[in-house]
Amino acid sequence: MQKRVTFPSSPLPYLLVLPQVVVTLVFFIWPAGQALHQSLLREDAFGLSTEFVGLENFEDLFSSGEYLEVFGNTVVFSVATTALSMGFALLLAVMADRVVKGGSAYKTLLIWPYAVAPAIAGVLMWFLFNPSLGVAPWLLRGVGVTWNHYTNGGQAMALVVIAAAWKQISYNFLFFLAGLQAIPRSLIEAAAIDGAGPAKRFWTVVFPLLSPTTFFLLVVNVVYAFFETFGIIHATTEGGPAGATEILVYKVYKDGFVGLDLGGSAAQSVVLMAIVIALTVVQFRYIERKVQY
Repeated sequence: MQKRVTFPSSPLPYLLVLPQVVVTLVFFIWPAGQALHQSLLREDAFGLSTEFVGLENFEDLFSSGEYLEVFGNTVVFSVATTALSMGFALLLAVMADRVVKGGSAYKTLLIWPYAVAPAIAGVLMWFLFNPSLGVAPWLLRGVGVTWNHYTNGGQAMALVVIAAAWKQISYNFLFFLAGLQAIPRSLIEAAAIDGAGPAKRFWTVVFPLLSPTTFFLLVVNVVYAFFETFGIIHATTEGGPAGATEILVYKVYKDGFVGLDLGGSAAQSVVLMAIVIALTVVQFRYIERKVQY
């Protein structure tokens, strides 16, 4: 005879989850619903009249060459930012993991930049790469490179990528370092005994064991590049020159708060949300298969 164990029902678990449910509803679900509803409307600049237009806002977006150009800028920016920030963070984490003397101070200094706000990171890079008074253009002139991101779209894109990647490197470094320290040293020592060199040990032993951390950071960095880099672009280039650094999240702000095209701006935010959800699903559906837990 089997005995069934029953637990008395209690409202405590629901009360503990309630604050997170409220935050999700108020700050995520409700704004997303409002954006979806507003994307089907067309309002005048003063909000005095509203007209239901269905999917016309979306049709206008995808028939616009300017929007497609901004979409291309976003792809380039997000790929470059993700690759640069994760690559440098992994390199720094590997180097920091090998430091014995003064390792704690070294790791703390590498984590500090994450506390800098995105707008501040943009301003710092703006001063550093300012064509008139920046240190970086002065150094580049020494090797025959003329830097002026006010007129050169490629240099402007490079500037915002550097600023966004620098801001995110500390976050990635923290997780990569934790992942490296969780790898058993016995596995690395066994590979060394078998004759594997440092590079081979890293690519055949260390990096595969970091795949869960790498996958997590890949998802986080893509979302960061799409949503959380507005302050950096606004502080450095404001989308210029001639829209060369204008990405989707900045165009939402520009059309909605500057151009007062609320319906079109809401449609852009819905498209942006759908793109990020689709990318996340694809990452979990296909890339996670190669992750070794």
